[in-house]
Amino acid sequence: MLKGSSIGLCVGALLSLGTAHAEITDGVVRIGVLNDQSGIYAGLSGPGSIWAAKKAVEDFQPEKHGLKVEVVAADHQNKPDIGSSIARKWIDVDKVDMIVDVPTSSVILAVNQVVQEKNKVMIVSGGGTADLTGTACTPNSIHWTYDTWALANATGKAVVKTGGDSWYFLTADYAFGQALERDTEAVVLKNGGKVLGKIRHPFPGTDFSSFLLQAQASKAKVIGLANAGGDTINAIKQAAEFGITQGGQNLAGLLVFISDVQALGLNAAQGLILTEAWYWDMTDENRKFAQAFTAANRGAFPTSAQAGVYSAVTHYLKTVATLKEDGDGAKVVAAMKATPTDDPLFGKGTIRADGRKIHPLYLFEVKKPSESKGPGDFYKLRATIPAEEAFRPLEDGGCPLVKK
Repeated sequence: MLKGSSIGLCVGALLSLGTAHAEITDGVVRIGVLNDQSGIYAGLSGPGSIWAAKKAVEDFQPEKHGLKVEVVAADHQNKPDIGSSIARKWIDVDKVDMIVDVPTSSVILAVNQVVQEKNKVMIVSGGGTADLTGTACTPNSIHWTYDTWALANATGKAVVKTGGDSWYFLTADYAFGQALERDTEAVVLKNGGKVLGKIRHPFPGTDFSSFLLQAQASKAKVIGLANAGGDTINAIKQAAEFGITQGGQNLAGLLVFISDVQALGLNAAQGLILTEAWYWDMTDENRKFAQAFTAANRGAFPTSAQAGVYSAVTHYLKTVATLKEDGDGAKVVAAMKATPTDDPLFGKGTIRADGRKIHPLYLFEVKKPSESKGPGDFYKLRATIPAEEAFRPLEDGGCPLVKK
């Protein structure tokens, strides 16, 4: 961990290196919000993340820092080839300097290669694969809000230690689902549990009946849903139709956003245990952000991914304003890592050498309808996971940027 004096020296060095040729490319800092705007992840990121990025720019007041900032957006449709194609056009033709959000892990890994090749910046908030700060880490990428290792470690450990020691996984068949299943299985086994089986469903999925019946037949105490967004919502709804939870099995939502709970309603979602990086009703600043967000987004409450976009864009703009340069992505990311993070929503934090943003995580339980005091009052806090324990140890990820 860098001490205060070391951080100052590091930032100073970066500034002195860039002074001679420091410039804002095209005179405009361009931020591209790349996500799912119409499919199963539109609720957890989508238009809400675009709003969050624009709100971060507005609140930063770039004109006071001598900057002009533009936000563009595109729908990657959860397809890696479309995502990487958009990224190339944005960088080569539209002069986009930073790409943010990027739910869908397969798209993350594809865009990650383009961004490194072009020496720009990618900050992931909506996507989960922990490989981004592991074997796939680059000097150009930062993972902001959550990842599969963190979710598995928090939720998996909590469920096993409270009696859920036999698992069956229902997994989305792509990079994110596979990584979440892998990481959660490791935690379950490490804590004395066992895995009775696993099955992978098409991504995106609509009919989960045959998969759920197999999970039910396994007699596992816990059915781990290694999926997200619309897949999680549909799986939970159909599990209720089959009476799975009434029969004594529990569902563990390994990635559940407030948008999912809002779509399900408390009757269906009550009792779910989940891990989150941010919740709207924890601080006055969070509530202020949520009030503006909800008014602008048809009553939807902001997800942690959308709050993460706001936080990430804020730190990026602070760094660019200090460097007076946005063209050299690796230099910008190095400066972001060297500077402690501090914004209204996520508070104070750091970014490690592997690109992992560090902050506390929270273990929540979804309230019963009788416990909720009003709209959006969905969670009760069960535990706070300190920042130093929340994410995979730096030395365990296999990131080539981390010196042995």
